[in-house]
Amino acid sequence: MSNPLWIPATIAAATFQVGRNALQRGVMASSGPWGATLVRFLFGLPFSLMFVVLAHHVMPAADLHWSGAFWLSAVVGAASQVLATAALLDAMDRSGFAVGTALQQSSLPLAALLGLIVYDDRISMLAWVGVVVTTIGLVALSWPPAEQRRASLVGAAMGLASGLFFGFSLNAFRHAALALDPGHPIHAALVCVAVVQAMQTIALGLILAWRDPATLAEVARRWRPSLGAGLCGACASAGWFVALALSPAAPVRALGIIEAPIAAMAGHRLFREKLGLRQIVSGVAIIGGVLVTTLF
Repeated sequence: MSNPLWIPATIAAATFQVGRNALQRGVMASSGPWGATLVRFLFGLPFSLMFVVLAHHVMPAADLHWSGAFWLSAVVGAASQVLATAALLDAMDRSGFAVGTALQQSSLPLAALLGLIVYDDRISMLAWVGVVVTTIGLVALSWPPAEQRRASLVGAAMGLASGLFFGFSLNAFRHAALALDPGHPIHAALVCVAVVQAMQTIALGLILAWRDPATLAEVARRWRPSLGAGLCGACASAGWFVALALSPAAPVRALGIIEAPIAAMAGHRLFREKLGLRQIVSGVAIIGGVLVTTLF
């Protein structure tokens, strides 16, 4: 049975993720999407290591098992997350930002299915209903009007691939933490964050050093403004990993996307952005689906 602490951990993770995305915008303008992605891992790693040290002092009895199951799940999760990002960027380039984003939301049902098939993570029938309702609502909320869509089967396939890889990464991160120390899941989750970010930092750093050294130099030059994005990214990752260590991936993914209708309502209230009937109905469906998935 899931530990209810996954709910505040997920909410905190979604909140810090919004802050990280906002801070990454300035970095992306000068370093590009891959430079901004490296910033997320590179400048988040020192903070993640600090969290590990803190967790060790708070929970010194933790017994970490550096087993093959842990390393397999950690490597699969790290690689899947990077591949998901690459597929999403390609989908947005081919089919537009909105279409790519909408198709990427397939990660919610795919995470639930992969968790069931690969890891035998089971959720209730009502929770499955919540997953379906939330997915439909989110796609309806983010899907663009016909005049903004560009026909591209390859772009659509890449968007779905992004959702598949994100689904893999969510489940892999969960089971990496469980393999590391099931008796102390929070401590294990924080260690997993540091290990995964270290692997991703090394891999992306080497790729950029080989393919685009100018971007790597720009990332190094802008280290001061990148620290804020790194801190928010480390806090967001810690929240996601802790939540995934305490609950199956599907409810965590469902609760995490509640930021979408909240962002739409905030845009309406703060910036007078008009909300149509589709946005209102979709937002209600998302909130209802999240509640069903979370509570049941």
